[in-house]
Amino acid sequence: MAGNNGGPWGSGGNRGGDDDGRNGGPRRPEQGGGQQIPELDDLVRKGQEQLRVLMGGRGGGNGGFGGGAGGGGFKPTRSMFLLGAGAGIVAWFLASFYTVQPSQQGVETFFGSFYRTTGDGPHLAPWPFVRTQVIEVTTQRTEAIGSSRAGEGLMLTTDENIVDIDFQVVWNIKDPAEFLFNLRDPEATVRSVSEAAMREVIAQSELSPILNRDRGLVADQVRDLIQATMDGYDSGINIVRLNLDRADPPAEVIDAFRDVQAAEQERDRLERQADAYANQALAGARGEAAQLLEEAEGYRAQVVNEAEGQASRFLAVLQEYRGAPEVTRRRIYLETMEQVLGDVNLIVMDENGGGNGVVPYLPLNELRRTEPAAGGNN
Repeated sequence: MAGNNGGPWGSGGNRGGDDDGRNGGPRRPEQGGGQQIPELDDLVRKGQEQLRVLMGGRGGGNGGFGGGAGGGGFKPTRSMFLLGAGAGIVAWFLASFYTVQPSQQGVETFFGSFYRTTGDGPHLAPWPFVRTQVIEVTTQRTEAIGSSRAGEGLMLTTDENIVDIDFQVVWNIKDPAEFLFNLRDPEATVRSVSEAAMREVIAQSELSPILNRDRGLVADQVRDLIQATMDGYDSGINIVRLNLDRADPPAEVIDAFRDVQAAEQERDRLERQADAYANQALAGARGEAAQLLEEAEGYRAQVVNEAEGQASRFLAVLQEYRGAPEVTRRRIYLETMEQVLGDVNLIVMDENGGGNGVVPYLPLNELRRTEPAAGGNN
């Protein structure tokens, strides 16, 4: 073995004839003897094989990733690069594209700050610089107050009475940007403002109008007050309507209140009935008074006309009398006798014409029949 050592790697000649080989430096491991250290190429090849299996390739063979027989590292091709770029563009487009329905509005923020509001239709917001939130704006939301919690609807009126009220506030969104950025809890805000507004209006009203005729007026006043308060907050909320479901006295005294209400209704009914009778009687009295005035006016005109006519007639007769007194006197006498005797039932008998032989006969029965008739004519 000493004659074959030709240097430190066993390729040169003998250096000093040292048989034990310890003077030649480090020695190369002998071929075929003992366990050998794995080569670096083998480690790289195994790693490439495992990487290809993980990425969907098939194992086996001595080539590296890509099928080369001589090994080598991972080498992406041009088509693979274009495919990855296209997939990234599609993913970015899908993340940036959004659609707004007719009942919705979109709010875009640029790096967290409000950018703009979008209407219905497709839109493109470059992600991740612009973020979008789509909100239902026409959907009506309802907040019920008074029936959900015990004692929430008990309110004090201006005449120091307690009324139990249940009502609903129906609202939607008119400005989504203000709705998102100015209110932390919109539902709780609407409930608090609505309850405070109702208490304020009830505190300025009496109990009886609230229970009877002024419910619509109270609802309108409360709705206007809620809307004014929400506008002052720049909340972007629109109060659609307020439904006043119930307004009753507390349950402990509701029977007594109903009795009082029934008595008041009966009083109002009697007052209306009395007013109707008074109006009817007054109208009848006014009609009779007008009729009497008209009759008196007619009678006055008749009397005046008759007096004027008689005066005119007297003056005419006087004028005739002055011209022919005897004739006028005789004429007046005859007219007067004609007027007097015209209504008297007389039988005239001439004594010289044979009336001596007439036997007087009194028809008593006929006289009895004619006396009432004659009395009625007079």
